[in-house]
Amino acid sequence: MTTRKKYRKKADSFIIAVQLNLETDGFKYQKWGAEQYCKKGDWIVENSGETYTVDNKVFQKTYRKIDSGKYVKTTPVWAEVATESGSVPTKEGESHYKAGDYLVYNNEDGTDAYCISAEKFKSMYEPAD
Repeated sequence: MTTRKKYRKKADSFIIAVQLNLETDGFKYQKWGAEQYCKKGDWIVENSGETYTVDNKVFQKTYRKIDSGKYVKTTPVWAEVATESGSVPTKEGESHYKAGDYLVYNNEDGTDAYCISAEKFKSMYEPAD
């Protein structure tokens, strides 16, 4: 792995999201090569053609509403390019990646990770100065 660098979402990059008020404790689904778990109160997100869920506490901490159903990520991320295939634990389950994908962390200490292809990462993020 290379050294993690700090990035921010590009100004024109937003997501569509809805908070799930489930009548059950949650549900499981397949994404990123592994089983994911959505809990009551989590958010379902559409982000540049990808649909997935986000932990409610993480969503509240990292996103700001800009319009009805539209949100923008306001906090920076730390990212590095994977040099080999592997997986990272996420709040929803596990995410598998290939060499060349970006490993992205919502905090500097390297917890709360997710993976994204290099092409998508470069289209949505820019270096934070």
